[in-house]
Amino acid sequence: MNTPTATSEEPGRIAYYTMEIGIQNDLHTYSGGLGVLAGDTIRSFADLGVEGVCVTPLNEEGYCKQTLEEDGSQISDADPWPVEEYAEPLDVEVTVEIYGRDVRVTAWRYDVVSEQSGETVPVIFLDTDVEGNDDDARRYTKRLYAPGHGDDFTLAQELVLGVGGTRILDELGYDVDTYHMNEGHAAFLTAELLARNDMDEAAVREQCVFTTHTPVEAGHDEFDWGLVEEMVTDPVAPDDLRPFSHDAGLNMSLLALNLSSYANSVAKKHQEVSQNMFPKFEIDAITNGVHVPHWIGDAFGDLYDEHITGWRSNPYKFKHATVLPSEGLWDAHQAQKRETIEFINEREGSDLDPETLTIGFARRAAPYKRANLIFYNNDRLRHIAENVGDIQLVFAGKAFPGDENGEQKIRDIFHNAWQLNDVIETQYVEDYDMEVGAKLTEGVDVWLNNPRRPLEACGTSGMKAAYNGIPQLGTLDGWWVEGHIEGETGWKIGPDPEESTPDQTTDEEETRQDAMALYNQLENEVIPTYYDDRERWIKMMRQTIAFNGPYYHTRRMVREYLLDAYTN
Repeated sequence: MNTPTATSEEPGRIAYYTMEIGIQNDLHTYSGGLGVLAGDTIRSFADLGVEGVCVTPLNEEGYCKQTLEEDGSQISDADPWPVEEYAEPLDVEVTVEIYGRDVRVTAWRYDVVSEQSGETVPVIFLDTDVEGNDDDARRYTKRLYAPGHGDDFTLAQELVLGVGGTRILDELGYDVDTYHMNEGHAAFLTAELLARNDMDEAAVREQCVFTTHTPVEAGHDEFDWGLVEEMVTDPVAPDDLRPFSHDAGLNMSLLALNLSSYANSVAKKHQEVSQNMFPKFEIDAITNGVHVPHWIGDAFGDLYDEHITGWRSNPYKFKHATVLPSEGLWDAHQAQKRETIEFINEREGSDLDPETLTIGFARRAAPYKRANLIFYNNDRLRHIAENVGDIQLVFAGKAFPGDENGEQKIRDIFHNAWQLNDVIETQYVEDYDMEVGAKLTEGVDVWLNNPRRPLEACGTSGMKAAYNGIPQLGTLDGWWVEGHIEGETGWKIGPDPEESTPDQTTDEEETRQDAMALYNQLENEVIPTYYDDRERWIKMMRQTIAFNGPYYHTRRMVREYLLDAYTN
C-alpha cells in the first residue's frame, strides 16, 4: 500500500476551524462524530508535526447532559466543564460587529501534545462571556449549537467563529497559510479574508479549504437574506456576499465552496451525494479516519505491541494482523468485553452477561440513523432469540435537545426493549460521551450501523470498532461501502449501492426491506457463526483488522489533506 507523504512542498501553517471538538471526555465541547473527528484530526496534526492551530467556540456549558426517564423520555440540560482546569486564558481581545453593536471576543488556549512526537498543536477557544458585552452576546459561546435559540443566534455564533476567530489568530501573531473549514459553520472567515484582500476572490480561494459532512440539503446552514441584512455589517456588507450564495438565502456551504480552492467529502459514496447536491463544484473524497491509539483498548494494545511492532506511529502495519494468533486475539477481545459489560452494569444497574453475543449501537439519536430498526418486528426478533441463539443489545446516543423525532427513537427503544425483556437483555446507556463510545467500540461483539441510504456521510464509530477486531453489521452507506467485504469484515444489511434505489423506494418500504435483511443476517450468519464456528469468527476479527486497519486512520487522512488540499 502506498503511504502518502508531504515532502515535496511545505504547506505552511494550517488553521482548522470547527464548531465542535472532542479532545477528551471531560471537555464537553462536542456533540458527535463531527467533533470527535476534529479532535482526532488535531491529535494526528501533532503526531505528524503539522504546523497547525485549531479554532473553536469555548462552549463552556457543553452540549447536552442527558437524563432518561423510565419511558426513555430525554431530559436535556446544560453540561458545563471546568474551563480553568484545562485551558489557559489569553491576553487578547477583538470585536465583531453583530446587530450593529460591537461584540467582544477573547480566547483560551489548550495544547494537544502528541505522545509520539512530542509536538504541540494549540486549540484556541473563543469566548464572548466578556465584561462589556450584553447578555445575549455573552451567551454566543456558552452552549454548543444553542438549543432553544433561533437562526439569529446561530448566525451570531458563526460570525464569532469565522470572523472573530480569524481576528483572534491575527492578534495572537499566527501567520496562516491555509484556512480549513470543517463544515460550513466557519464560512464567515471567507468574508473576513475578502475584506483583507480588497474583495479579490482569487486571493481568498488560494487560502481556503472546505470539508462538507452533510449529505442532505436541509442540513446545510442557510440564513434568510433579511436576517443577514439586519445582523451582518462587518467585515463586508450582505450585498458583497450575494454572489457567493443564491437568492433563497445565505447558504454557508455555498459560501465556503465558492471561496475555496479545494473541497472534499468524507467518503467515496458521500462524494457522489455531495457532487449531485452541488453540481457546479468539484468535490473530492478524503475518507475520514480515527486516531488509532486513542480508540484501541488496553488488551488489544498489548496484543498489537507483541505482534505488530510500530503500529502506533505507522498504522499501515495493520496489514500484518494476519499473523495475530487466534487464542491471543480471542483472549484480548474477551478481556475488553468483560470490561465493557462491567462498566455498563455498574453504571446502569443492568445484568448484561459477558458470555452472550452482544450487539452495540452508539450514534447521535437522529431519525435517519434508525436506532430502532432492529425492533421492526418483535415477533421475528423474539423467534430468533428463542430459537437461534441468545443476544443482548446495548444502545447509546443523545437526541438534539428539542428534536422530538430523535427523542421518539429513544422512547421506541425503551418500549420495545420492555416488550422483549423476557428473552433479550437490552440496555440504553445514559449520557453518551467519548468514554461510553470508547467502551462500546472496544468491547461489544458486533457493531450495528443501519442508517437510511444515502444519508450517512461516513460513520467513524465502525472504524473504531474495527481496530478492536469487531465486525460491523450495516447498511452499505458512508465508509462501510469501502470497508465491507461480506463474511470477511462483517455483513451488509440490504442491497449493494448499485442496486439501491432510495429515490424510487418509500421510506416505509426501505425500512421493511432492511429490517428483513437484518433479521436474515442475524438468523443465518451472525448468531450461528458466533456460537457454532469460533474459528470462522476469529478469522473475521483478524480480517477486519488486516483489511481496514491500514487505511481508516487519521494519519492517512491528514497526509491526504497535506497532498491534495493544503499544497494546492
